[in-house]
Parts: sequence; structure tokens; C-alpha cells
Amino acid sequence: MALSTLSIAQIKELVSSEEVNQELLLAMSADQRAGVRELALRLKRANAVREKEIKRLKKLFVYEDELRACGHHLVAGVDEVGRGPLAGPVAAAAVILPGEVWLPGLNDSKKLSPAKREVLAGLIKETALDFAIGEASPEEIYRENIHHASLAAMRRSVLKLKVKPAYVLVDGFCIEGLALPQKPLVGGDGLSASIAAASIVAKVYRDQLMDAYHETYPEYGFNKHKGYATPDHLRALARYGPCPIHRAGYRPVKAFAGARQSS
Repeated sequence: MALSTLSIAQIKELVSSEEVNQELLLAMSADQRAGVRELALRLKRANAVREKEIKRLKKLFVYEDELRACGHHLVAGVDEVGRGPLAGPVAAAAVILPGEVWLPGLNDSKKLSPAKREVLAGLIKETALDFAIGEASPEEIYRENIHHASLAAMRRSVLKLKVKPAYVLVDGFCIEGLALPQKPLVGGDGLSASIAAASIVAKVYRDQLMDAYHETYPEYGFNKHKGYATPDHLRALARYGPCPIHRAGYRPVKAFAGARQSS
């Protein structure tokens, strides 16, 4: 097909409906029309971005690929969110991805915007062989401490999976009381696709949960800070004292609880 017989609008429709090969790009780049050459340049840039993302994602599957090469075909990635907030539970997710899947933008949830996390969480849930959520309540955090509560939330997420994993990749620490082979990765949400996926699912879940708590306790602004110790949250604590989902063992919560009781 000679490009010269096609209008720019027709060429745009052509490249949007099928994969653009190198031959077509070369022909577009040599076209006498500036609009066609500009379109070719944009396509080349888009391809370069896509290739870079493919290489980045390939690196994220290194641990999963190694485990599958050893016969562990069902690999669960596990991560938790919410260690630092003054209120709400700590939440964890376990995600089993079906091999190397195309999830552009997949990364540590902390490096993503809320909107991007929402989109990716939906894609992960649609793509995953299985996923599950685990929690540890504020009361459990107070009773057991945040470290053990976080491990409990992660263990619960794995045990709730309907598909039993052969191996677990976990962010940070080995999960206590889990009778499955596992490998802890410090900074795992930036090293493993499965852990990154779990971090996103857990983060979106917990944020939505804190939005729901805002409906019950609107004076604290949980929909904005998700329980973290922002100036607005601390001012609300000073004014109203803790509510039932605040973590009683955390120093600012204890300080404002005492201040309220003594006023």
C-alpha cells in the first residue's frame, strides 16, 4: 500500500488499528507531508517509551522467573501497608500473578499517584490468578505491637488465598507461622512484580477503608490523611481526643488522650 494514496486521517486510523512495523515507520518518516513525518516521530517516541517499560517490568519478574525455573510455578507476592498511621488497621495483600504479565506502570505503591494505584489495582485483580486481603486491628496492634500485627496481617492474606502458592515472596521479613517456603526481600515492592502488585492492592484497599471510616468519624478527616500524623490530624486529636479506631499505644494518641482526660 502506497502511503501517498492515503490521507493523513486515514494514516492515523491505520496506525491506531494495527501494530506499526519498522517498514511502515520508515515510509512515514520519508513521506513528503510534514503531518505524516510528525506522526512517525510521535510513534517512534511512544515505541521507545514502551520498550523502556518492557525492560523495566522484565527486571521486576527476575525473582518470580527464578522460582518458576526451579519448579515453583505459583508464586505469591505479599506486602503490607499502614505501619505508620495513628489510626486504622494495618492491611496486607497476597497476589499470585500468572507469569510475566503486561501491567504498565507496576511499581512500589508509594511511587504512584492515587489515581494510578486505583487503575492498576483493578488491572491486577483482573489479571491475577488469585489475590486476598488480611488485616490486623488497632486493638491487635496495641496488644502485639505493630511488627507482629503486620506479620499477622500478611499471614492472613496468604492463608485466605483460594489458590495455594508454592512459594511466597514477602516484603521485608519472613512471615511467622506460615508453613510455606518464603523469601524476604528488603524493599521488595521495588524489586518484585508480585510484591509490587500486593503493595498496590493493599494500599488501595486500606485507603478505601479509611474513606469509609471518615463517614463514621468525619471530624478527623480520615479521607484526606488516611490516619497518618498530619498537622490536621493532630489538631483534630487535640480537639476531640482519640476515637475507637485510633491506635492507643502510639505516642501522639496517648498524649492527646491524657490531655483530654485531664482537661
